Amino acid sequence: MPKVKFQSLDNITYQSGWDLQTELHNELKANKLEWRHLPDDEKSKKSQIHHLLFCQHNHVYTLGKSGSQEHLLLDEEGLNSSNIEYFKINRGGDITYHGPGQITGYPIFDLDEFFTDVHKYVRLLEECVIQLLDTYGIKGSREDGFTGVWIQPMDPNSPKRKICAIGVHLSRWVTMHGFALNVNTDLSYFKSIIPCGIEDDDKTVTSMEAELRNNVDQEEVKMRLKSIFAQVFEFEYIE
Repeated sequence: MPKVKFQSLDNITYQSGWDLQTELHNELKANKLEWRHLPDDEKSKKSQIHHLLFCQHNHVYTLGKSGSQEHLLLDEEGLNSSNIEYFKINRGGDITYHGPGQITGYPIFDLDEFFTDVHKYVRLLEECVIQLLDTYGIKGSREDGFTGVWIQPMDPNSPKRKICAIGVHLSRWVTMHGFALNVNTDLSYFKSIIPCGIEDDDKTVTSMEAELRNNVDQEEVKMRLKSIFAQVFEFEYIE
């Protein structure tokens, strides 16, 4: 089974988290380049140490490489006055928010040791969150044509609610970036962007706290989600 190291990093700046991701991502890619010249019998003895990072960032908006600058509704002065950072980054997807009360997860996996299928990878990220929500009595689902995890309304006239955004980047089948699950997130920060570039009137954002109408123990969420990741992706944790 693949071996994964887990880290939980709270109150970390986005830049620090991105730098750590990049460092780990480059290490895995460098290993692949080094090992490809080995004889097959030696190469078969090599295996990667993968990483799973759960971060809680300071307030930040991030814009993916396929996103539109127009989906950020604040100018530089507005960002500064609200003490919110802003980054253009190399993941897929459009604009989203990260901040306190949210679990932003970064799997740094060499998919050559799992499966080489980007579509399957994204679906399994969604599956981990769907299973996690189910343990809290929240029914998460997928929405045709959109990535992420959604809550379908009981009333067909009410908006569909996105609880988890997903945006990934792969190079040489090594992943980075990942998902953002709203646990106790202050949803007012989404009002200054067009989340994920989705302007449909029948779609909005939500959090576990909003769905349960109660503050949620975020450390417990992390531990449950950590366990589910190992089950869904079929790996084991190492120290």
